[in-house]
Amino acid sequence: MLHEKRPFQCNVCHTVYSSKGYLKKHLMAHAGLNKCTEPMCGASFTTAGSVKEHMRTHTGEKPYNCNVCSAAFSKSGNLKNHLRTHTGDRPYKCTVCSAAFSESGSLKNHMRIHTGERPYKCTICSVAFSHSGSLKIHMRTHTGEKPYICTICSAAFSESGKLKIHIMTHAGERPYKCTICSAAFSRSGHLKIHMRTHTGERPNKCSVCGAAFSESGSLKKHMRTHTGERPYKCTICRAAFSELGTLKKHTRTHTGERPYQCMICSSAFSQSGQLKIHTRTHTGKKT
Repeated sequence: MLHEKRPFQCNVCHTVYSSKGYLKKHLMAHAGLNKCTEPMCGASFTTAGSVKEHMRTHTGEKPYNCNVCSAAFSKSGNLKNHLRTHTGDRPYKCTVCSAAFSESGSLKNHMRIHTGERPYKCTICSVAFSHSGSLKIHMRTHTGEKPYICTICSAAFSESGKLKIHIMTHAGERPYKCTICSAAFSRSGHLKIHMRTHTGERPNKCSVCGAAFSESGSLKKHMRTHTGERPYKCTICRAAFSELGTLKKHTRTHTGERPYQCMICSSAFSQSGQLKIHTRTHTGKKT
């Protein structure tokens, strides 16, 4: 005769446990028996050991030291994960593809590539993400937060990776080199786009007319010819434009700015095309 599995349910929050022992530990958190003593915190835990670990977030204590490098950690589990960066051990394997990871959390994140799960949802717009970190970065588009600041020019960025790329512009570093010509770039994405000038690849296709483009930005601009969208508005008059560059040109009709100067005479122009036409009066070229 099969015995029915008895669920043990918390009468406070209704969480269900498989054993009476687990439920008893859980109830201790509600009773406040294992509670953080910091006055502004008040976090509760099921075991005294968990409280001890938690207190290190307040004290900054890191008793678990790596015997290979100088890294130190507040939890033994974090040290165990770190040691795999030295040993190369990747015990957490994906059951769908051949990917392997040093941490169980990394495998969990990876599995969402296969399942399409996006549990982290933006509370302001409808966008959802597979990683909590991606949601955190996305939220900065709403808040305007830019915590990563350049120590050279004070430029601020919402992502650490964007700051790293920006630093290269100061150093003049261009590590991404084209294997066909001598062009070099500070970003891998720029090299990828550049390579399309050699391959002729145009992966960004218009769903309306079939026009294809090498850059996603060019497709976005093109789509405005179908939608009629003009997001770039003049702050002086009512004019609106589909491209930022066109708005900049228009604004000069108000400001009188003429940034394009002739190197032969003192003439200046508001548009580069006007300078090009003017230069022919000196060179005698007709085309």
